[in-house]
Amino acid sequence: MPDRYDKNREGTVENMSVLLVLAIVIVVLLVILLVRQGVRSADRNRLDDARADAQRWYERLGGQVMNLHAEDAAARQALADAGERYNAAGGQLQQAKTVKQYELARESALEGLTYVRAARTAMGIDPGPELPPLAGARGAGQLTMDREVSVQGHAYKAGPRPGPETPYYYPGGRVQGRPVPAGWYSTPVWKTALGAGAGVLGGMLIFDALFSPSFGDMGYGGGYQDGFEDANAGDFGGDASGDMGGGDFGGGDFGGGDFGGGFDF
Repeated sequence: MPDRYDKNREGTVENMSVLLVLAIVIVVLLVILLVRQGVRSADRNRLDDARADAQRWYERLGGQVMNLHAEDAAARQALADAGERYNAAGGQLQQAKTVKQYELARESALEGLTYVRAARTAMGIDPGPELPPLAGARGAGQLTMDREVSVQGHAYKAGPRPGPETPYYYPGGRVQGRPVPAGWYSTPVWKTALGAGAGVLGGMLIFDALFSPSFGDMGYGGGYQDGFEDANAGDFGGDASGDMGGGDFGGGDFGGGDFGGGFDF
């Protein structure tokens, strides 16, 4: 009798142990499932928010592009650039599947709205409410005074205001690693500098002339110097000091000759 009782008790204990282990496993699995569902829900919410935010700025840009018309050359050019960003943002929205891709579409739409504000300024009307800062323009600053230089026999102008001689607006950003401030330019030299070969060198020479400290008053809004120092601390700075600093560009004909002193090149 005692032996049978002891065996039944041991069997009961073993069964309870198994049930306890199963219960623990089930609880752990449920917790993991709930955590994963929470993560997926949070990811969906972030994706939905990013999509809605990009769509909102895209639609706002579309309304401005469709309804604004200008006779002034500078305003027309700025609206044309805004239209290009509108088309780019639309294409990015169609293909976007991640938060990052929607953020890129949002940036394109905001850049287009920056061009719209520039066009409205050139038209002499209220530019509208301030926009969130462009991620690509961080540290670029903005022009606060007119500047004019001559490079390779061609005159280049830039300044804080639109005019017949400065009809091209640039919202600020980095070109070939260096910060280029927001402002109005006589030619879209940033497009040349984004090209290849001689075009890159020519564009960078123009930037060096326009934004060189030896020109006098720097004439940039806040942020440019920090952005320039950041650029020099990275790959651009290393390449410049290596390829241009010690050879003909740095200490020879380029740096100490005609270009360094008066921008005659």
